[in-house]
Amino acid sequence: MWINILIGALLIFVGMAVHLFKWYFLISGYNTMSKEKKAKVDTKGLARLLGMFSYINGSVFILTGILQLLKVDISTTLAYVFLTASTVILLIKAQKYDGNIFDKEGKLVEGAGKKLILPLTVVGITVVAIVLLLVFSSRDTQISIDDEGIEIHGMYGDTYAWTSIQSVELLEEMPLVLTRTNGSALGSKLKGHFKTKPYGSVKLFVDAEKPPYILMLTLDQPVIFNLKNQDETVKAYENLKLKIRE
Repeated sequence: MWINILIGALLIFVGMAVHLFKWYFLISGYNTMSKEKKAKVDTKGLARLLGMFSYINGSVFILTGILQLLKVDISTTLAYVFLTASTVILLIKAQKYDGNIFDKEGKLVEGAGKKLILPLTVVGITVVAIVLLLVFSSRDTQISIDDEGIEIHGMYGDTYAWTSIQSVELLEEMPLVLTRTNGSALGSKLKGHFKTKPYGSVKLFVDAEKPPYILMLTLDQPVIFNLKNQDETVKAYENLKLKIRE
């Protein structure tokens, strides 16, 4: 909540510093250029581009934080996905302001192609990372139960021995999620570490729109999860109760 507003304010400040205050030393790689190369960079155009990038992303984070303070159910992940996607666009568009790579007619300077390898590689890695995040975050929770314990698969998954599980309970309603400390929040699908009320720090593997939910109290911390549908969740709960009683 407040951290999103702080991130947004910082982004806007950086944008103003480069765009309005002309702190060009904040532009990555600019300070290390020779005077000849700096002279070929359209610093005003690049600063304007960086400013717009910072203003838009800063506003997205601030709006997200304000909506969360107003108890609107909105995921911070969306702001980070937007930031990542806009960073990809920034890396691509920023190249045209570098006269060391493109001439005034927009044509690639001879021998400058090698300089595009790094930014294009970063763009490619970023796109792959976004796709993987979306794929793994959107998967339904899957579990395995054997004589040793229960394993929750996927992102932030772990194995819990029967001796470490103190109790299980079926919840019809999700506890109030206060903040995410280290996890993924893609729409209604929450995975990872979150702070909740009344259970404090918990590990979530849930689709918040598909009750019920299994609360598993372990020696380490509470764990809340549900499966693809209500029938599978209830079946898993009954199985867990039998295993714990053994």
